Amino acid sequence: MTPAQLMPVEDLLARARALADAGPRQLLGITGAPGAGKSTLAAQVVEAVGPAARLVPMDGFHLAQDELHRLGRALRKGSIDTFDANGYVSMLRRLRRKEPTSVWAPQFRRDLEEPIAGAIEVPPEVRLVVTEGNYLLIPNWPWDEVRALLHEAWFLDLDDDLRRRRLVARHMAYGRSEQDARAWAMGSDEVNAALVAGTAEHADLVVRLADPPPG
Repeated sequence: MTPAQLMPVEDLLARARALADAGPRQLLGITGAPGAGKSTLAAQVVEAVGPAARLVPMDGFHLAQDELHRLGRALRKGSIDTFDANGYVSMLRRLRRKEPTSVWAPQFRRDLEEPIAGAIEVPPEVRLVVTEGNYLLIPNWPWDEVRALLHEAWFLDLDDDLRRRRLVARHMAYGRSEQDARAWAMGSDEVNAALVAGTAEHADLVVRLADPPPG
């Protein structure tokens, strides 16, 4: 994998603020392996930029649980073929062209384990859209269109042992037993991590936080 630069989070927040000021609307993608801290960093960026930024995560494009069961993919939810990739690309296209009215994006609700349509409003005055997820830099169709739609892409790296511990804790927090949480983190999550690791070369910035948050 491309070597990561060690950076304090404040440097990344400053870079995001500058990106927000670079044009009428900019799209920033934050990617990395499961458990790397993408959602935490993305939320920090949006908070730092303020009302001019919105977070539209890739997770909103999870397939519905009933469809995952029908397709036989429920036991590896989070894998690349458990998302509506075409829907995600279409949403990014709409966000990039800055429509004259609000765009409404879906949101994944972990308490329900389902995506909810129309849950995130992106009004026309938003200058920075932040999107985060595992597969933003995958070079295969239709995922390869994502990179072309992003003005900037960051790959977030994290020590693998810490990343796996975080995943186990996350799965347990959402109701899995410790045994099941470890099996998921070392099974499906690890397969996804290996796939994502090979995409770092397509990022503008490969970074490891000098001051990673605890969760």
